Amino acid sequence: MWIILCVSVFPVLAQRREAGRPNVIVILTDDMGYGDVGAYGGRFVPTPNIDRLAARGLKLTQYYSGAPICSPSRASILTGMQPGKWNFTTFLDTQKHNKDAGQIDYLTPEAPSMARFFKSSGYATGHFGKWHMGGGRDVTNAPGFAQYGFDEHASTYESPEPDPAITATNWIWSDKDSIKRWDRTKYFVDKTLDFMKRHKGQPCFVNLWPDEVHTPWVPKPETENAGKSALKPQEEAAFKGVLKEYDVQIGRLLDGLKELGLAENTIIIFTSDNGALPTFGGARSGGLRGSKLSLYEGGIRMPFIISWPGHIQANKTDDRSELHATDLLPTLSKLAGVKIPATYHGDGIDRSGILLGKPSLRKKEMYWEYGRNDIAYNYPKGTDRSPRLAVRSGEWKLLMDADGSKVELYNIVKDSAETTNLQASEAKITKELSGKLTAWWKSLPRLNAN
Repeated sequence: MWIILCVSVFPVLAQRREAGRPNVIVILTDDMGYGDVGAYGGRFVPTPNIDRLAARGLKLTQYYSGAPICSPSRASILTGMQPGKWNFTTFLDTQKHNKDAGQIDYLTPEAPSMARFFKSSGYATGHFGKWHMGGGRDVTNAPGFAQYGFDEHASTYESPEPDPAITATNWIWSDKDSIKRWDRTKYFVDKTLDFMKRHKGQPCFVNLWPDEVHTPWVPKPETENAGKSALKPQEEAAFKGVLKEYDVQIGRLLDGLKELGLAENTIIIFTSDNGALPTFGGARSGGLRGSKLSLYEGGIRMPFIISWPGHIQANKTDDRSELHATDLLPTLSKLAGVKIPATYHGDGIDRSGILLGKPSLRKKEMYWEYGRNDIAYNYPKGTDRSPRLAVRSGEWKLLMDADGSKVELYNIVKDSAETTNLQASEAKITKELSGKLTAWWKSLPRLNAN
């Protein structure tokens, strides 16, 4: 869509090597819809600080998460691989739920880890925020953060090593927590800035993964109608209060990096793990069909902003290039000069070129699954309920169930809202993509027959 005049990728990388390796911060928002952010047309509350990040960097409109729900989506980013290959298919819960869902209780430490790769290349590594790839409820044997390559961490209940300040009780949050629900993002931002301050002589890789804007929405008391009445944790007014505060904390991060003298040599990525729920009539999905738990675009197409002053041109939008969550590992490794082991064979591809100003189509299919049975996957309801498998190939997106039924085909470039099913009129494309999707699905491992 846009034309950019800049130096080629290789001189930019040469400049980076001369200046020192960049810090990397991956901000993974929880359940943020495509239409939540002002820079993406959001109408709920102004998001001036997230928009400020977009103004100083690149905004992609075709970025896809690895899954329409948290645990597998997060695993796809950390490993750079399809989450189903590591037996992640939905959110992790109790051992019984996980068994019913046909998935594992935690990510095996034998899986590749972006943090481990960065640590092996001399980076200080930190994880501050939600994990949800093992630990919590009755899963007590999940590996600790160090086994995935993290030097430091502060995480929520859904982790192997929950932070006592935000887990006073054996649950996700509590009024007894010393850090209140509305201050958790502030807490994680403070942890991030402190970590980077203490490691100023060393490049840092940080997962900043807040658990906002996931429900329940608990805004600061002063936003609750001036203290006159408590807001219900699922209503729009509560969401607006939480989103407003979340944006404030993104601003604190940006200002803090500037005060530390780190802003110019820090790559910041801002995105979400999956789509919104509730969507308030689709508004939070930004005109896209679907929600969290759906393979329609509203469940997997996410806001994506990347900033790196002096390397990524400011205030640009790329409407052409597709980027998948599994691409982040090889792409960030290339930008940061991190060596990937020769034994690693991921599903993502290096897309550093598009981030540095050369838009291009992704020459590899993207695949998704959500729903191996009716026990653990009987959601969402209504028209947001999608078929259980999907593939995106160029301008085409095909969805279907594993038995070959419920086939839907969309020209996703011309019909991003997925309104017109072309399955009947595009028989050749339907046959080709359904064959590829079936072969991919059959290649995934199975833990049980459920």
